[in-house]
Amino acid sequence: MTSGTITADAAGTWDIGDLTVGRIGFGAMRLTGSAAFHLGTPSDRGRSIAVLRRAIELGVNHIDTAAFYFSALRSANELINSALSPYPDDLLIATKVGPFRDWSGEWGVSARPEDLRGHVEENLRQLGRDHLDLVYLRRMRQESIAEHFGALAELRTAGLVRHLGISDVEPRHLAEAQAIAPVVSVQNRYGLGHRAPRTEELLRVCGEQGVAFVPFFAIAGDGGAQGASTAHDEAVFAVARDHGTSPAAVRLAWTLARGPHVLAIPGTGDPGHLAENVAAGALRLTAGELEDLNAAHRGAGGTPEN
Repeated sequence: MTSGTITADAAGTWDIGDLTVGRIGFGAMRLTGSAAFHLGTPSDRGRSIAVLRRAIELGVNHIDTAAFYFSALRSANELINSALSPYPDDLLIATKVGPFRDWSGEWGVSARPEDLRGHVEENLRQLGRDHLDLVYLRRMRQESIAEHFGALAELRTAGLVRHLGISDVEPRHLAEAQAIAPVVSVQNRYGLGHRAPRTEELLRVCGEQGVAFVPFFAIAGDGGAQGASTAHDEAVFAVARDHGTSPAAVRLAWTLARGPHVLAIPGTGDPGHLAENVAAGALRLTAGELEDLNAAHRGAGGTPEN
């Protein structure tokens, strides 16, 4: 590591259950190629493996993945296994279950509760592990998650899963799941300018209860799964200019400023972008900058409380 390199330690840490992780983690979706959820151009395997190993060198100890993160010839879980096994003792690998894609890459019917053991076991096989650190139940529009979450709770009792989380949910789903088993983390789409009033409420509730809140697409904006947005409010550009950094770094810094329980999992297949994302954990926004960015967020439909 060269002198002056900013590592993930700069962002601080948070406890997910009994596991302490850096607040800047890594999302594995973009490792697989030009279109992780479709059959786009496969990534360069060596480059993807190098990005994962560099993330660990930079102090990242929280990786978010899923068995359905694959494109032609590439699987995020397989890349993680090849790059990092045997895994560092302090590395938390989080995965999610619920959505399903068949061998051709087409989305299938979302999992039934009885299917979830197979989904968990598929992640275990691909990652080469005998248990999963953290498994999110990704809600697939169902009104109640009790039956699905209960099935995961049974796998936790059986020792296949260490901790449980939920994704794409509302506050009522958090309460529903907590009545069944402990929830250590919530993962929803959230970022500067994203219209998600119930997610704002959920972020607050998680903070009050000490539950980690892990946004996805915090950088991507409206680009979502297709990649990072190039459309930024002038407030974002102004802060980026003042700090000599990128709009993406400003978006990450704003996300982390939403609370000590808020984590970030920016994903990339580019070593340069990886270093920039990790360095964003050291960016400290002033009260005035946060006020300007919050105003931009409200103007786009978001509703931060402070």
